[in-house]
Amino acid sequence: MFLLKPPVLVCGEGLRVFLQQYCPIVRERFCPTPWCRGGRMQTLIRVLIKSSPPIKYRNERLGMRDGGQVCLDWLDNDESRRYPDASVRPIILVLPGLTGNSRQTYVLHAVQQATEQGYRCVVFNNRGFGGEELLTPVTFCAANTSDLEEVVTHIKHTLPHAPLLATGVSLGGMLLLNYLARMGKEAGLVGGMVMSVSWNTLESSQSLEQPINWLLFNRHLTRNLCRAIQKHRKILETVVDVDHVMKARSIREFDERYTAVMFGYASCLDYYHAASPDYKLPQITVPLLCLNAADDPFSPKHALPVSLAERCPNVALLVTSHGGHIGFLEGVFPRGRGYMDRLLGQFAHAAFEHNHALQKACQPITTQETS
Repeated sequence: MFLLKPPVLVCGEGLRVFLQQYCPIVRERFCPTPWCRGGRMQTLIRVLIKSSPPIKYRNERLGMRDGGQVCLDWLDNDESRRYPDASVRPIILVLPGLTGNSRQTYVLHAVQQATEQGYRCVVFNNRGFGGEELLTPVTFCAANTSDLEEVVTHIKHTLPHAPLLATGVSLGGMLLLNYLARMGKEAGLVGGMVMSVSWNTLESSQSLEQPINWLLFNRHLTRNLCRAIQKHRKILETVVDVDHVMKARSIREFDERYTAVMFGYASCLDYYHAASPDYKLPQITVPLLCLNAADDPFSPKHALPVSLAERCPNVALLVTSHGGHIGFLEGVFPRGRGYMDRLLGQFAHAAFEHNHALQKACQPITTQETS
């Protein structure tokens, strides 16, 4: 018999009370699509079945300090009735996953959700994945937050009076977490939300190397990574052995041959330690909501940072029994808006509209008791 359990919410009492009041979805039982319950099925079917909302972006190419460039895709939402004043219209910054960009279905649905609530959106496409040419022999990795730092600075400089919230999916979530840990109180965000994050990169790599996961996911993602390198081969072969990289048959082999070399790590294990966000939670100061599924083949349940989340007053870890990796499909025909989108919508509304209460809820309990 298939039993649906309520999600596990791991956080301090103040943040728990806030989320239960302003994000009631955290108390709902996530009901996966009846014919698509398992984590692998949720992960695979999402790619095949999700619709693509007709989002029209305004593209901006932003120059980086090192001479490179990234593409930002904006949806300004100038018809917003809730926020007709563009200068104060809240902004949601979206960070796609590995090899993803602003055209992924999960990004399009997140942008659609935010737009319907009156917000402005901007999608940060990692170098080489937004349709632009690489101007320097540098791409990206989960541990390197320099491009994201420049993007957030640019957004804050362009729209200094608009509150900014960021959400990252999979590798985009890892990048956001590493940014938040690095920047601390200087992050410039009213809140953050991450979904389907791989908290411990080595554990995730080992999970994806299990035979079934390798067949279903690992080799496909490795091919996508290799295709991206081939696309920019002319400039990248000045710093890495592209032929050697192209022979990679797993993400770990790719990271050994490319990512660790490109970003100056002594080994792939050193890179994986630097990229893993699990042990960095205490360094994060902004309100943070993290969504994971217990059956995510990319992020095994035993690697979730439950004990650390319990001790961080500003961090909430929401774990559903099912959902897979960036899946969370619900309803009989799960082509449209799903659980992730609804959760983002509620949390963004709570963070923008009730930010004072959110900040207070994230204070250590000793502070709350004496205030």
